[in-house]
Amino acid sequence: MSLPLNTPITHASSQDQARFNMIEQQIRPWDVSDNDVLDLLAVLRREDFVPLAHRSLAFMDLELPLPGGQNMLAPRVEARTLQDLRIQPGDSVLEIGTGSGYMAALLASRAKKVLSLEIDPALAEFARENLQRAGIANAEVRVADGSKLPVDGGPFDVIVLSGSVAQVPAALLAQLKVGGRLGAIVGELPMMRTHIITRTGEASFDTAEPWDTVAQRLSGFAEHSRFHF
Repeated sequence: MSLPLNTPITHASSQDQARFNMIEQQIRPWDVSDNDVLDLLAVLRREDFVPLAHRSLAFMDLELPLPGGQNMLAPRVEARTLQDLRIQPGDSVLEIGTGSGYMAALLASRAKKVLSLEIDPALAEFARENLQRAGIANAEVRVADGSKLPVDGGPFDVIVLSGSVAQVPAALLAQLKVGGRLGAIVGELPMMRTHIITRTGEASFDTAEPWDTVAQRLSGFAEHSRFHF
């Protein structure tokens, strides 16, 4: 039954509709078909991780500014990365580049535990507060430069780079368990490609490059490396 023309639309219902539109119009068409991922996006409130000044843009298909000159990845990039890494309930996850904490919250909702590294202390505190309000208890935000390897707490089942790099360092791949997966946006503007790297043995890796996107650089990672895989 339709509502009378003078019936006010509540703020909550407007956000719910915007979230629905984000999932159906941005995320699902980007080959995100995992129902568990889609269901999670429907209940984990992305707007609660967005700075107040930009909260009206929480469901838009764009990167959002964060304190310290950082950016929050676009929703479709977060969703597709989460799907392609095939997070399992027992997984230990390392994220580099916490940002607002939203990707850490998504990861923690599917994994056993998440360690997220953020180089900016103020942004790390912002993410901690967001995670606490969301009731996420299995994600630790640590102030650290994720390019300084190795990272205490490894090896990990999954590593996520929430930003782009020129190349994935060999020392970071060494922090994957055999069977582990790493997701990173690799390359140079104007076009980068997402790499999903699986460690298949002590010295062997398989790399898939399933989709193109662009993202802000992660701090500290070298622009050039002689390592190839």
